Formats: sequence, C-alpha cells, structure tokens
Amino acid sequence: MAKEKKKYWLIASLLLFIIYIFAATQPIPEERILIPRWLSSLESGLPVSIAKDAAGGGEDTEETGPAHIPFYLGNRFGYVDDTGGFALNRILQGNLSISGEKWAEYSARAEYIDILDPRGEQLLRLEQGRGYPLFLDNRSFLIADEQNTLSALDDQGNILWTYDFAAPLTCIDAAAGLILTGSLDGVVEVLDSVNGKRVFSFEPGGSRLAVILGCSISRDGSRLGIISGIDDQRFLLLERFGSPESGEYKVSYHEFLEDGFRRAVRISFINDDNRIVFERGGGLSIYELNTRTGRKLSLEGEIAALDTQGSSGLLFVITSQSERQKRLVIISLPGTIIVEAPFKSSDAFLERRGSRLYLGGGSTLASFELGRK
Repeated sequence: MAKEKKKYWLIASLLLFIIYIFAATQPIPEERILIPRWLSSLESGLPVSIAKDAAGGGEDTEETGPAHIPFYLGNRFGYVDDTGGFALNRILQGNLSISGEKWAEYSARAEYIDILDPRGEQLLRLEQGRGYPLFLDNRSFLIADEQNTLSALDDQGNILWTYDFAAPLTCIDAAAGLILTGSLDGVVEVLDSVNGKRVFSFEPGGSRLAVILGCSISRDGSRLGIISGIDDQRFLLLERFGSPESGEYKVSYHEFLEDGFRRAVRISFINDDNRIVFERGGGLSIYELNTRTGRKLSLEGEIAALDTQGSSGLLFVITSQSERQKRLVIISLPGTIIVEAPFKSSDAFLERRGSRLYLGGGSTLASFELGRK
C-alpha cells in the first residue's frame, strides 16, 4: 500500500509540474486562464483536489456536461465524475465502444455482448454477438463483422431495421435523427435513423482512389463535412437546400489537401456549428462557415486528440511527436496558436464539457476549468 501511494504521489507531482508549466506560467491572452481542479490516478483510483487560484474563478456555463465523463487511456477505460472519483475504472480486455450513457467490450465471434451503464450495471445482452456495437446520438447500433451492414437497436436489443452497404464502412456520424456514413468505395450516404431509409447519396470522386476517410454531420443535420479520396485528397462541405424532408445536399465548398492520409481522418463541426475543423498533412484546418474562409495551422507531429466542442473561442489539441512525446496546443479561434505545452506520455486523453477540460497522460487524469484572471 505504501509503495502504491508513493507511486501515485510521484505521478501527481509530475502532473502538477505540467500544470505549472502551461497553466501558471503561460496564461491565455485576454485574461483567460486554465484553473487546475483535480487530478486522479487510474492505478490507485484516488483523486486529489487542487485549490483554485485565489485570483481567478471559473466561467459560468450551461454546458456543464454529463455527471460522468467517459475515458479511454492506455489500457484502461471507464467513467470519472466531476470530483475526480471513478464510477468505473477497468483494464481493457478486448475492443471497446463507449459513450456518455453506455459502453460495451466485444471481440470477434463473441457468444454475446453485454451493454452496460457508466456504473457497470447491465442494460441488455445481445446474444450471439451479432456484430460490433456502436453508440451514436443516444442510439445503439450494430455493425456486422464484414463492416458493410448497419442495424439499429431498440432499448431491449431488438433490431429495428438493417441497411446493407455496397462496401465496408470507413466512417460514421449521427445527429438530428440522421446517420452519415462513408464507405471504402467512395460513397457518402445519409440515412433516416428512425426507419433506416436512405435519404441522400453522393460520390465525391476526383481522386485516384475513391474512399471516404472522414465524415461529420452538424447538430441540426443541415451540413456535412467530408474527407474524400487518396491522390488527390479533398475536404468537402455540403449544405442542405430545400426543406429538411427533401434530404438534398449540394457542395458549397471544396479544397484539395496537399499531403493526404491513408487512414481515418479526424473531422468535426465545432463552435456551435459555426466552424469545422479537420486534419490535414502538417497540421489542421479550421473553416469558418459565416465568412466562408479557412485557416491552415502547422503543427508538429500527428494529432492524438482533438476538442470537438471549440467553445468560448478556444480549441484544444494534443499532438504526438513520438511514442513518448506529446504536446498540448491551445488555439484561439479563428486560428491562432497561443500556447504549446510539451509533456511525456505514451497515451493521451482529451475531453471538453462546457468550461471544463479533462486531460490524461500516463496513468493520470486531470481536470481544469476555463476561467478569467
């Protein structure tokens, strides 16, 4: 026990040093600061509360987020509450699908799959596996073993509908009662999540290899962001025209990306859907919908974690320069890097809920609050 406590405090001391480096000595411009709140060891499960700076206070926000924050860091996953205590903290045994409300571990050809709540209590059991579980837009789905069939489930685990794709899925997102998919054959499709009917289909083309590597749908379902193709790779923004019932979208902007990826690409609407951010060779781009202008930011290494909220005029990113070297980057929107803070860790975790920022490295999670000095 004494050895465990000593190890934990060494971890805590290291993270406190990191906190000092980027939170105390590098204040965010315009009197904005990151206020440390707590840090917690995944190995011991013990949270440590950190007193707020007497000179600062947290921002009020309606977006305080759920009671439990899902995390996946290294070989551990679970849910942490707003005090740093763990509702669930487990060692990963297989593949994982996790959301704010439910989670499931699964493996190929499993006899069954249990879907559980944040405290580890069983919600339902899917007999004979039947595929890979996926939780999107407060709904449960299954993707078949070949990754070319999507099924929607009800609260009892019964299949409501099934949709067959012509090729394996490469990306998926959901919002506003719609499901956006991209597949290996370069086809983008939008489905009605209630009945599984296709309401829109599109093939971007224009590349030597047709494949959809990234996709995102805005919260109201009116816009689609797509990363398409290899040689050449493109970013496309599609916007709905006509009534929502028409299900028609058209390309309103596209851009060729100099050096593309041959892997899944991060892309997300942020800042109340006023901007869209996506990976590109050498960094990332932020496209502003109101002004129809984009900015490219150069970043060292690959993006390891990306803030999908981008509220309060700030965007947080973690990059990976090597297996052990990471860097927290804070970006002032529309696109100015204001803080870069290196830290050492093989793994990284980042989550945003309103004014709260949750970071993880090694075997430690930490919480910060965005405040004013």
